[in-house]
Amino acid sequence: MAPTKIDEEVRSDKSERIGAEHAGEAGTFLEVIGIHKRFAGVHALRGVSLTIQPGEVYHLLGENGCGKSTLIKIISGIQPPDEGELRINGTRFDAMSPLDSLTAGIETVYQDLSLLPNMSVAENIGLTQQLVATRGRLSRWLDRKQLAQTAARALVAVGLPGSAVFQSTLVESMPIATRQLIAIARAIATKARMVIMDEPTTALTKREVDNLIKVVRRLQADGVAVLFVSHKLDECYAIGGEVIVFRDGQKVAQGPIASFSKADIARLMTGREIGTQRYRSSPVDAEVLLRVRNLERRGSFKNIDFDLRRGEILGITGLLDSGRNELAHTLAGIVRADGGSMEIDGDIIALRQPQDAIELGIAYVPEDRLGEGLFLDKSIQDNIVSVMISRMRSRLGLVDPSRSQSLAEATVRDLQIATPDVARPVQSLSGGNQQRVLIGRWLTINPRLLILHGPTVGVDVGSKDIIYRLVQRLAEQGLSVIVVSDDLQEILQNCDRILLLKKGQLAGQFDAEKIDESGLYQALLSEALQK
Repeated sequence: MAPTKIDEEVRSDKSERIGAEHAGEAGTFLEVIGIHKRFAGVHALRGVSLTIQPGEVYHLLGENGCGKSTLIKIISGIQPPDEGELRINGTRFDAMSPLDSLTAGIETVYQDLSLLPNMSVAENIGLTQQLVATRGRLSRWLDRKQLAQTAARALVAVGLPGSAVFQSTLVESMPIATRQLIAIARAIATKARMVIMDEPTTALTKREVDNLIKVVRRLQADGVAVLFVSHKLDECYAIGGEVIVFRDGQKVAQGPIASFSKADIARLMTGREIGTQRYRSSPVDAEVLLRVRNLERRGSFKNIDFDLRRGEILGITGLLDSGRNELAHTLAGIVRADGGSMEIDGDIIALRQPQDAIELGIAYVPEDRLGEGLFLDKSIQDNIVSVMISRMRSRLGLVDPSRSQSLAEATVRDLQIATPDVARPVQSLSGGNQQRVLIGRWLTINPRLLILHGPTVGVDVGSKDIIYRLVQRLAEQGLSVIVVSDDLQEILQNCDRILLLKKGQLAGQFDAEKIDESGLYQALLSEALQK
């Protein structure tokens, strides 16, 4: 039944009462009681109950698909529960609207950030505040002076410039790491009572993560509750607080995070033991596949020299401004080099566009699977076979649907992608399964070289294990792999050698078996100390 005008007035009155109550409430802020949620036969949440206290930090952990995102959407008012209720400062809700949630002081920083790219930094920061103040009705005019003051305070709080020039810059021109901090600044600007951060550090460097931890502690000191969703356990331990572990739509554990080891959390999340030992066991001594000499792209990197052997896994790491991302794009033919040379099997190659790389057997899995990799509204099958279309056409230009389906189903089996049907939209999958679809797509071309750029960004510990074991198997079969990542543990567990970039230059080369995470981190940190 559609809501009546009386319903809307009651809801608006309730939102106003909550907004007035939460400022002085010292007890429990949020209660989640017996929440159930189902989607097309999938029981996403199974009787979940938890409480959120003011000034406390909670780490919500679990594999992709365990129900974390569904719970966040219910608390944020995006989706209603099928059963159960929410209580905010004692006020009961069977379901909330997004405006109810915002008015109550709940601000969510989503994984996709939910920023408006064609608006300025200041306008994005002030948007939520205006929505709450006007009960969801945007004004045609903004108080620019107040907006600038609010934005400046929030930006400085997250370590960004508060200047008028920065505030007036369009968000679409900002790098992803900066946008992440802008989204967090928006939450601070609303004077939220609870901030939900969904994978807030996926695009941040170590220095930016350290700054974010300070922001979280500042929020905590101000009495703001923080629900922190992350797959990076080191960051969770650094922040401290409570851990809430989900598995298969249920809360399976809760308690001080310091009382759980990484192995404990991995076991609770997956239901099985997952080690932290190296996946690589034997050194590679084969012929050189790729030879790079004096490679340069002006403004990004220069004098890059390295060899890559068949069956070798080479790690490339560095801070955000090191040139690692631009080097990955150059090796994949996305951008052109300005100088130097590349050879494959002794033949000099020129990569002017991605298609040149594909024809040479170079496959590239991008860092941003949602923005650069997947066709979200298309099926799993279409996503997997998309790079093979030209090779699968008949003389009449038609693609055999049964051949396409067989290739997709074989890929799903081989990569352990959890889906009952390859015809389902890829956006229905969890993050870890989406990532395997993307990797599977590029394996269909039988590449000689696989470049994995941030291969497990936003991926849970169980899916990481599957991806890592897949990469090792491919390398053992003779595939050469380059892993570009700022996840030091990932690099150390999977690679034979590690190249460290600093300020666009090759600053070090390490045997992954002979250096630990502390030593590699110190090598990275030295750049920050020199600045």
